[in-house]
Amino acid sequence: MEDFPYIDPHNPESRAYWKKKLTPEQFRVCVERGTERPFTGEYTDDETEGVYHCVCCDAPLFRSDAKFHSGCGWPSYFEPESEDVMQEVDDHLLGYKRVEIRCNPCGAHLGHVFEDGPRPTGLRYCINSVCLTLKPDA
Repeated sequence: MEDFPYIDPHNPESRAYWKKKLTPEQFRVCVERGTERPFTGEYTDDETEGVYHCVCCDAPLFRSDAKFHSGCGWPSYFEPESEDVMQEVDDHLLGYKRVEIRCNPCGAHLGHVFEDGPRPTGLRYCINSVCLTLKPDA
């Protein structure tokens, strides 16, 4: 795997590296902590079996069997592939507390997690499709 700088939206060298590696929309979401428009993402309604990986560093994030249709407009999952693959960061950008999810190995913004998901976890990881690459099962 290629070495890459940890994503820091305030670091010019990090920004320059990722601007070359990502599409403009991936850069806007993963690096600048944006969001894609609801119901427009490639994986919102996808039902392919496999593993969803981080588009920036290729870390495995979610298995398709943890995906569910939440109706929120973004792909939703009730648990990550492993506990150490993501970090949670408090986000008050909209004037109230949300929990932002970032890829632990590279720091890419992925989306947010909410406590209104299905069993067994009760969590809804609401993730931007542009942050993901699906690797289908063989």
